Amino acid sequence: MKETWRWYGQFDNVSLAEVRQTGAAGIVTSLHEIPYGEVWPRERIAAVKAKIMAAGLTWDVVESLPLHEAFKKGDATPELFANYRQSMTNLAAEGITTICYNFMPLLDWTRTDLHAPVQGGGTCLRFEASRMAAFEIHMLGRDAARDEYHPDAVAEGDSWFQASADDDRAALLAAIMSGLPGAFDRYDVVELRAALKDYAGINKAALRAHFKLFLEGVVPAAEDLGIKLCVHPDDPPRDILGLPRIVSDADDIAWIMDVVDSPSNGLTLCSGSLGANPENDVPAIARQFGERIHFAHLRNVRKYPDGSFEEAPHLDGDTDMVALVRVLLDAEAIRSVTIPWRPDHGHELLMDSERANPPGYPLIGRLRGLAELRGVARALEHG
Repeated sequence: MKETWRWYGQFDNVSLAEVRQTGAAGIVTSLHEIPYGEVWPRERIAAVKAKIMAAGLTWDVVESLPLHEAFKKGDATPELFANYRQSMTNLAAEGITTICYNFMPLLDWTRTDLHAPVQGGGTCLRFEASRMAAFEIHMLGRDAARDEYHPDAVAEGDSWFQASADDDRAALLAAIMSGLPGAFDRYDVVELRAALKDYAGINKAALRAHFKLFLEGVVPAAEDLGIKLCVHPDDPPRDILGLPRIVSDADDIAWIMDVVDSPSNGLTLCSGSLGANPENDVPAIARQFGERIHFAHLRNVRKYPDGSFEEAPHLDGDTDMVALVRVLLDAEAIRSVTIPWRPDHGHELLMDSERANPPGYPLIGRLRGLAELRGVARALEHG
């Protein structure tokens, strides 16, 4: 397993020199400044790669080559498909052949609190089901959400909203929007309501059909280029905002792997995203799809009965990380490959809070996770 580190380029306060000191050997990054749907120019890719290599690191994974929303709504133009394929061609020409992406409508990962306190000090990302219920029911006006959340979360959300001030509601909206990376616009409540109307009538079956169209349009090119596409699971692994999520459990992943059956159609094994679903056995999922795992995010979550969850220390959450690393090492041995992995969503610890890093991506908190997981991997490799 190759240790990598997510780096946000110009949007990141962690330098490549600091990444080098963590012991990670590879970088996971993207051209975050390029709007979704536009071609990534080869010269821009080459410039970022050169900067990474000058720091003594390698660019191992693109995370992400994002999808324009039109792919998810099923109305992507031939130009959008051609642009995606051209970006893949330009990446392959620079020797970058692992591409992580997601198929989550409108939002990327979603949290309601970016600085929830944790025992012993520091803060973490948290998805509070009651706050999300309050946002959907009261701020978006989706009364149907009352049937989509645990009754306790709905009741607590009602109470929170009645007691909240405008600043509280603004902070909640900002947290929910923070999963969108790079320089792209966030939605306010009015804009989000309008964007949701564009998804009217798109249920799980329809979203799957749109995903199939995307895969059929890009996987053959990926095969020709030697590219490994690896879809990231939904985060959280449940429907939100009335929108379906279709990469949330083993059945979803099996459908994706089967609908376009190709080694180039693979999986990013994210233990935190999958681990937030109480029905998911993450090591078992990794074992089931070991042949198609091209990249791994290793993080842990702690779940609560009302549907809430928070980022836990990497070795102390609900997922057995030792068992999971064992499965990934076995998959490597069976396939004779090296799977790049990175520590994900660390706690803000010590001086992290002074650096204004992208939410979930502090230096010290991720370094702790990297070191802990490195120790697990080394111990397992030595039997």
